[in-house]
Amino acid sequence: MPRKDAEEYLGGLGGAQMIRRILHATDFSPASQAAFKKAVELAKQNRAELVVLHVMSPVVYTTGEGYMSPKMYDELAASTRAWANGQLDRQLRKAKAAGVRARGLLLEGLAHDQIVRAAKSQRADLVVIGTHGRSGLAKFFVGSVAGRVVSAAPCPVLTVRGK
Repeated sequence: MPRKDAEEYLGGLGGAQMIRRILHATDFSPASQAAFKKAVELAKQNRAELVVLHVMSPVVYTTGEGYMSPKMYDELAASTRAWANGQLDRQLRKAKAAGVRARGLLLEGLAHDQIVRAAKSQRADLVVIGTHGRSGLAKFFVGSVAGRVVSAAPCPVLTVRGK
């Protein structure tokens, strides 16, 4: 898979490439926290706007023993949305405390697809995303959101491995 080397993009053009908007995609995991710190650092260095994106997986409505009433489904979806908004708000406060212009974006769907769409619609100059560093069978079965974003994004993607 071809890799868009964001570090080279950032430093190898002698400052000719302006970064006005950075999209940070997060799942609030430790890997995403490391990527968030890097995104804030880059936004501050470039005086860029930071868009913090979280993509919620759709709540699966099932039947049979796992039946969930429409009311319960709506309550679960609202609760999940409220939790995600709270997490986004917390990250936005941290970014703003660091002197970065930041705003949040909450979408629902397949993570890699929505991240690529958001990179286009938000006109991101750079996407910063965490990676869990899976390899072998784990990567084969689970897949890699970061890898899919790298292949399809309209701009460079900086992947940050979680600690």
